[in-house]
Amino acid sequence: MSTSTTPLEPHIDLLQNPLQRYLLATRPAFLSVTLIACLIGIASAWFDHVPLVAGPLLLGLLLALLAHAGVNVFNDYYDALNGTDAANTERLFPFTGGSRFIQNGVLSLRQTLLWALALFALVIAGGLWLIAQSGIGLFWIGLAGLLIGWAYSAPPLKLNSRGLGEVCVTLGFMLLPIGMDYLARQTFSLTPLAAGLSFGLLVSNLLYINQFPDRSADLQAGKHHWVARLPVQQARWGYVLMMALAYGSLPLLVVSGLLPWPVLLGWLSLPLSLKATQGLLQHAGQPAQLAPAIRQTIAAASVHGMLLASSLVAARLL
Repeated sequence: MSTSTTPLEPHIDLLQNPLQRYLLATRPAFLSVTLIACLIGIASAWFDHVPLVAGPLLLGLLLALLAHAGVNVFNDYYDALNGTDAANTERLFPFTGGSRFIQNGVLSLRQTLLWALALFALVIAGGLWLIAQSGIGLFWIGLAGLLIGWAYSAPPLKLNSRGLGEVCVTLGFMLLPIGMDYLARQTFSLTPLAAGLSFGLLVSNLLYINQFPDRSADLQAGKHHWVARLPVQQARWGYVLMMALAYGSLPLLVVSGLLPWPVLLGWLSLPLSLKATQGLLQHAGQPAQLAPAIRQTIAAASVHGMLLASSLVAARLL
């Protein structure tokens, strides 16, 4: 890919409206996975016959989306500081290489940082109100989520650069169902933890496959995640491992009694994951060819999550 700005990338001339600039800087198209994770949490409470109150759940959903938006903006800020986005000439926009808002002069570094801080401030303010209504357990869930989201990119921890990015994403997308379920039942349960595991792993595979186009730039910037550490032909098998863990966990959780048998419908997303796997195995060393596999990875996670949520609702009705 050329280092010049492509027509698809953001440009200040096309984004004269400040509200539009700040909204698009959060990468809203990728927030859908957070919506799905929240639906899994709501469905897990419904499955356990917990009464659902719309107000707190809607506010919790909004705060979850704002938190994910803040994490995206923080990631852009810190990747601009370490130079990886500026050096990324093999990016597949809009999937990899960041939002390009800083690199293309749409927002400055300072504006990006202040926007990320503002988003987190809104989450904290709303979260404190929800904690007062729902219980102190929500504080620990929210604190863990914000810390993981911040530490993923930010020094001194820079967890993704230390090979822990996939762990962060998996945990983060398990905390979302746990938090929404807690809002409903106001206590902890194993149901949302079990329900969110396979979905979290499939979302983590999106991070993993996105790192192949970014590999060269990340190495220059000192981001030593597993795709950067391992030779490309070895690194591609990490995707297969996480996919196997995601789909393999479902029957084990059913047999253990933690989830009802209808969640096995989540396996209907397997063809999408297998198609994405085939694309990665064939083109891991050719980043420009990975866009279809990335789209299939997004589709697999999204379909899987919606199937999980739907199956938990259906299981209560059976």
